Amino acid sequence: MQTPEVFDPDKRKLLSALAHGSIFFSGLLVSIGIPIALLFVSNDPVVKDNAREAINFHFNVWLYGVILIPLSFITFGLAGGIWWLVHWGLTAWAIVHCLNTPDQAFRYPFIFRLL
Repeated sequence: MQTPEVFDPDKRKLLSALAHGSIFFSGLLVSIGIPIALLFVSNDPVVKDNAREAINFHFNVWLYGVILIPLSFITFGLAGGIWWLVHWGLTAWAIVHCLNTPDQAFRYPFIFRLL
């Protein structure tokens, strides 16, 4: 009988938080490379789930940015400012969740999931 694989919780916390925290570099297109690399390099299923969710969140941030940046000109920056606060707030929530609950992948609310 095969024993279940045990994963290092500190490594899981760090890699999961890194996957979600990469959105803080979203101005750079390479920021999505961090969770993509973690998806392929890690063998931890929770880290892989967090990386997938972070990739999906990147796509959503870009999509909503394309929609809300033009609206910001009409709303004098309000639409873009609110989305900026929401996406950074959700990212902070994801990082805190990963650090406090390392055995469960974080799921962003209200996003489209391509992966």
